[in-house]
Amino acid sequence: MAVSRWKAVGSTLLAMFLVGLVALLAVLFIRTYTWPNEVGRWNSNETVIIELTEKERKQLVEALKGAIRIPTVSFSEEEQNTTALREFGEYIQKVFPQVFSSVLIHHEVLGGYSHLFKVQGTDLSLLPYMLLAHIDVVPAPPESWEVPPFSGEERDGYVYGRGTLDDKNSVIGILQALEFLLKRGHKPQRSFYIGLGHDEEVSGHKGALKIVEKLQSQGVQLAFVLDEGLAVLDGVIQGIRQPVALIGTTEKGSITLDLTVNRSPGHSSMPPSETSIGILAAAVSRLEQNAMPNMFGEGPEQDMFERLSTKFDFPLNIIMANLWLFSPILSRILERSPSTNAIVRTTTALTIFKSGIKSNVIPPTATATVNFRLHPAQTVQEVLDIMQNTIKDERVEISVLNSFDPLPVSPNDMSLGYQILQHTIHNVFSRAPVAPGVCVGNTDSRHFVNLTNNIYRFSPVVLKKEDVDRKTN
Repeated sequence: MAVSRWKAVGSTLLAMFLVGLVALLAVLFIRTYTWPNEVGRWNSNETVIIELTEKERKQLVEALKGAIRIPTVSFSEEEQNTTALREFGEYIQKVFPQVFSSVLIHHEVLGGYSHLFKVQGTDLSLLPYMLLAHIDVVPAPPESWEVPPFSGEERDGYVYGRGTLDDKNSVIGILQALEFLLKRGHKPQRSFYIGLGHDEEVSGHKGALKIVEKLQSQGVQLAFVLDEGLAVLDGVIQGIRQPVALIGTTEKGSITLDLTVNRSPGHSSMPPSETSIGILAAAVSRLEQNAMPNMFGEGPEQDMFERLSTKFDFPLNIIMANLWLFSPILSRILERSPSTNAIVRTTTALTIFKSGIKSNVIPPTATATVNFRLHPAQTVQEVLDIMQNTIKDERVEISVLNSFDPLPVSPNDMSLGYQILQHTIHNVFSRAPVAPGVCVGNTDSRHFVNLTNNIYRFSPVVLKKEDVDRKTN
């Protein structure tokens, strides 16, 4: 009797398990194959007609080449190529005469080299918006380039040079579009601003911040801000075979700090049991070995994968459509690659290590510079607390050089700025679904948080995997 009873219980449990498994599979497949296929697509039938003559297309390319040839390098906040920055201002006045002569446009120079344009619209009741870009670039050692970095050389259909992707393409694209529209007699309904900062690569404090201060003094509020950031990725996201347009709805925060250890100096012939270098190296090693917590799902990254779920190949489409179940698995997978690991957590990067003057002298001081890029769900203080708890060594002094929290996540779908941007992307890149994303780099847009709640980061360029590799190399 007892054996029969246990068999009956076992059969019941097996039946319940099978029923549960079938029910779970049904939920997974129903969610996957009933997920809205057009999420991230504009429903309007309105089409934007873009007609450029062959002459105008050549003008656009030549304008970019000319901009690349001006080495507007920012070496640090204190050191910039001011001669080149001044030359760049003269260059855009020459190349875009309509922009600088139109009665619809007011132009002024701020902070010495940054440019602010106001384009007057016909309906003054509408909140204006802002288009941002920056004219400065980071240094470009010639030995790491296939062609001279400031030559603007065109080869095999590509324009080479520092600034082609960051960010003179945006500068020239914005001004050239405005130039063409003015030539056609176009008058915008909504007023808008164009802000061109000259020190974005080293903080934006002398450029973008001056633009913000000017607008605040005039009581200006903005409907939205569009800056550089994410792009149209074609073949870059594994498992998706079509282009995907990602709009940065937030960007990571940053902390740069020095870790310093001071000990008594000595000679290599009589070394102490611990040295300043050894203590600091151990502290830095603990930081590298103990990553910040995985924050997948706390920012817009989960929304991105869900919106793109129908575009993934099987079985990834099932995983992406059911992150309520599979998010722990996906978050662990994303940790394995540096590029996707940066999406799911605050990253830790040792960038400078300084100590020692001679091979037989034990130095008294060792210093390391560490940079953290903060996930949108964390604050500066939270990261500092975790870091201190990881190091757990009072001999390591911590000095914060600069820091700022991640930017708030801007709304999507119902926001005017996001809708306009999504509409435009679909009219230009018709095959690309649109999804929100995290911008892991920092932009001038972070200075505009008091002027609008709607800040978006997108560059209208298509990047294939080979383009990403080319840019990296």
